[in-house]
Amino acid sequence: MSTFDPSVTASYTTGLFGLPTSYEQSRLIVIPVPWEVTTSYGSGASLGPECVWKASPQVDLFDFDFGLAYEQGYHLLEIPTALRELNNQLKPKALAIRDSLERHDELDAASLDLQNEVNRGCAQMSDWVYEQSRRIIEHGKIPAVLGGDHSSPEGNIRAIAEKHPDVGLLHIDAHADLRFQYQGFQRSHASIMNNVMNASWRPAKLVQVAIRDFSQEEYQLSEQRADIQTFYDAKIKAELFEGRSWLSVCEAVCRELPEKVYVSFDIDGLSPEYCPHTGTPVPGGLSFDQANYLLRTLVRSGRKIVGFDLNEVAPGDDEWDGNVGARLLYKLCGWAILSQPHNVSLD
Repeated sequence: MSTFDPSVTASYTTGLFGLPTSYEQSRLIVIPVPWEVTTSYGSGASLGPECVWKASPQVDLFDFDFGLAYEQGYHLLEIPTALRELNNQLKPKALAIRDSLERHDELDAASLDLQNEVNRGCAQMSDWVYEQSRRIIEHGKIPAVLGGDHSSPEGNIRAIAEKHPDVGLLHIDAHADLRFQYQGFQRSHASIMNNVMNASWRPAKLVQVAIRDFSQEEYQLSEQRADIQTFYDAKIKAELFEGRSWLSVCEAVCRELPEKVYVSFDIDGLSPEYCPHTGTPVPGGLSFDQANYLLRTLVRSGRKIVGFDLNEVAPGDDEWDGNVGARLLYKLCGWAILSQPHNVSLD
């Protein structure tokens, strides 16, 4: 495996949303993570950062919800070439392990060596994200991750939780991601919330929304832990069909969260019509407007978004997935800025 040098980056000429931003003058910094080593179904998430960036100039900058919040600066760091190369080296090895597990109950010695190599590489990725995020926080800026699969933001969540031990994690996803070392991968995309909520630096609360694909073990873990609250998609929809308002649901979600919030958004939390090429689409989920209204309710409740991530955007034959991803990223950026103390009025 080649030496990973995070200083080697890909270059591009225009910034996120077509804005000529700089790191120094921006309030919010987006860390691109081209990573999908442990994906277990579809592929393409490692191209998510580039896909979203390319589509982002299509977003009109003035926004009905938060006006000219972009003037505070959203800066996308350059996509790290070395990280993308490490991803490309490790993904075939992870796929070989998955294929071996499907044929046999146990891995042979050679496969175990590959598994260890993948686990080391995933830890390296997470540590790199952590160092980027910690630097951003030290500079008084808001860190965000643009993945990549959902293992991508672990380092960002860690840096935020170390800075704000009382932070709550709002997790929007089709999947609970509470599996323990899924397929033997310590930092699987299906294990991120298990890893986060069992870490020494874990957030004070995990609140999950739109979950509709999960194992019995994940359900039991959520039921057993007082610091995990899950709003299952089926239960939400039943209540909506029976007359409950979406505002009431959003307010119930917000009541479970402390004052400071980190938002972790897997795009498959949306209905698949918005993200048809994401790696593990599941019927059901939120509309784009429902997701935005939830974020709006969160900020109107007085909670402060101290960091966030957007993951699992994968390109198809056109720019639809990237277009939706870019618009969702723009909403996340705007709500994060608007939630800061100097922004008092939302009207």
